[in-house]
Amino acid sequence: MSIARELPSLLSTVRTPGDFCTAGTIELALPLLTVQGVGAVALPLLPQQAEQLIAVADRAPYGRGAQTIVDTSVRRTWQIGAERVRLEGASWARTLRSIAERVAEGLGVTTAVTAQLYKLLVYDEGSFFIEHRDTEKVPGMFATLVVALPSIHTGGELVVRHKGREVRLDLHGPDPSMAAFAAFYADCVHEVLPVTSGCRLVLVYNLVREGRGRLPQPPDYEAETQSIAALLAAWGAGEWGPDDEAPAKLVYPLEHAYTPAELSFQALKGADAAAAAVLTAAAQRSGCELHVALLTIEESGSAEYSGYSGRSWRDDEFEIVEVCSSSAVLSDWRSPDGTAAELGIFPVEDGDLCPPDMFEDMEPDKQEFQEATGNEGASFERSYRRAALVLWPKARRLEVISQAGLPVSLPWLASLARCWRDSGAPTDSPLWKEAHELAGHMLDAWPEYGEWPRHGEAPSTAARMLATLAQLKDAARIDAFLADISAAGDYGMSDNESLLAAASLLAPRRAAVLIERIVRANAAKDPGACADLLARGAAAPPPGRPARDLVAAARALLDALPGHPARAPQPPANAWWRRQEISSDLIVDLVTALERIDATLAEQAVDHLLAWPKTYGLDAVILPAVRHLTSQAATRDTPGVQRLRAACVQHLRARTAEPLEPPTNWARAARLNCRCAHCTELAGFLRNPDEPSWILKAAEAVRAHVTSIVRHCRCDLDLVTQRRGSPYSLVCTKNQASYERREKQRREDLQDLERLR
Repeated sequence: MSIARELPSLLSTVRTPGDFCTAGTIELALPLLTVQGVGAVALPLLPQQAEQLIAVADRAPYGRGAQTIVDTSVRRTWQIGAERVRLEGASWARTLRSIAERVAEGLGVTTAVTAQLYKLLVYDEGSFFIEHRDTEKVPGMFATLVVALPSIHTGGELVVRHKGREVRLDLHGPDPSMAAFAAFYADCVHEVLPVTSGCRLVLVYNLVREGRGRLPQPPDYEAETQSIAALLAAWGAGEWGPDDEAPAKLVYPLEHAYTPAELSFQALKGADAAAAAVLTAAAQRSGCELHVALLTIEESGSAEYSGYSGRSWRDDEFEIVEVCSSSAVLSDWRSPDGTAAELGIFPVEDGDLCPPDMFEDMEPDKQEFQEATGNEGASFERSYRRAALVLWPKARRLEVISQAGLPVSLPWLASLARCWRDSGAPTDSPLWKEAHELAGHMLDAWPEYGEWPRHGEAPSTAARMLATLAQLKDAARIDAFLADISAAGDYGMSDNESLLAAASLLAPRRAAVLIERIVRANAAKDPGACADLLARGAAAPPPGRPARDLVAAARALLDALPGHPARAPQPPANAWWRRQEISSDLIVDLVTALERIDATLAEQAVDHLLAWPKTYGLDAVILPAVRHLTSQAATRDTPGVQRLRAACVQHLRARTAEPLEPPTNWARAARLNCRCAHCTELAGFLRNPDEPSWILKAAEAVRAHVTSIVRHCRCDLDLVTQRRGSPYSLVCTKNQASYERREKQRREDLQDLERLR
């Protein structure tokens, strides 16, 4: 049997909730508290009234055998008897009944319970009560209830112990409108820690069983706890069967529904609370971590029509045929102490569910069917939302975090790196080893790259990972990342700064080899990123690492430059990526890098750029790059830049030598790429030297077609739609746009010639 079936089998016997101690908070409609000798007491408690209460109170004694003793070294607090205290108000009785019902459930008591006021206790600064047990004060008493009234104080935590377990409770209400309460069985050892400031005000009640019979006792699941602890310990030690029967984490569903706002160990009900209590104890003994979280499962697939009645389709007339896709995630994590656990959204693997078939007989929270449409059959979508207990061995925590994906594991690794850096510990410290181990799990589970392109996030996930590894000075993981991830295709320009910083921690020769692999693997799809990488690396090489170390990488980039099809083949037709548009930035980085790395390669690069003008257009690519290169002192006089400059000057002089005159009549160029009847008429109008305008009265589709041809072919026409009559008319008026464009180009060319001298 797998652990995913063995664990729920053991927990199936744990049905009665309850523990030796329970606690919670409740919204409080403030009662009218009156104390004999003081009068009405304001809540939250005011310092002046705290002094008044102490003035009429007695030192609280404690019991030693048959004696009752006052000893402030054992118990230092003040008490006021129940006969001198009155609690009134329309809602207080309901509030007290609600508290009694909740603590009875928390203690596992199924019979009716009454809360009888015993004392009002005032703990001023320095007050405490060392560990002790309560005695039966009235017949039928089995437990003590403590209700902390709103007051301003620090310290005074209640600590309860029972059979080797300990619970520490800070009975502060979240705000003045809330009261905190706790209850525990009378045979539990408990203490009140010293109040460090302010004044703590509590009501103490005796919890009394109504009727006769045996006094309630905490549910005893010690045998089940031991069995589950042994099972979990074997799981954590890797002694439980093959890997497919021992997942890294287990997800145990709960029976009741809980919203994210109310989800906590303290709010669990019935058998859920019982299972959580047993698992909490077993996890502590076996070295496992336990949380409660919300489990969401979404499924979709095919369905078929099973019948028809009436005029509309109903969901009960469909049957599910097959589940085609399914996803499960965990969110809204809570720890046993009630705090939120910052674990994000975890995916759930099939083997994690406990038991694996937990949803087979469960009704979905939402289910919808869609009728068949066109060539597609009927389909369905459904979702389940349940609270679940989630646990994993502490020894496998990093593996579990890694399985949650980079949105969870990367911030976790960054936090470990910061803690290690701030601690000043060496690289053989436990904290560093933990980060090193997590990084290894992350590299093993790194998502395969190549299905989709990057979306330009800055910094990229890869860059953040490299920066964190550099912060850890983890050369081994840096080497593995560059070799197995960056060189495998998960690479972009936003990685370069972090990549070079991380590579600087490697041996110079090894760093050069890895950069060459990265460039060779990525130059075809992203030459701009590779050129930027080389330019950055050549601009400021680390000490002892000359720019010439990048010769192999530079040659790999040069070999992959687009232009000649034999040198840079296009990617396969089924590849998601297409070569990026060539930009002037690529030329700037390429020439800058190669001039620093190897002059011969720089000359070869310039030869290639000038040999393929359709790829590296003089106006669109080369000229903007030359403008930048000639403005930089480090590159303006290099041979490659001078050759590119000369090519641009020759091109500009040739263009400025062409005659430029405004048109002398209304004839315009008519280079149209359509020969339909309307476009043929348009072409005749354009060539006519005597016609300044033309009106096309036609349907909207025809007007739209002619408009698109005019704009695509950049005809010298202004277009206006006359919305009179039916159909509307398209008025085409000739202008001098071509001449104005050439005139503007002439001015820019002359400015560039002056700049490039």
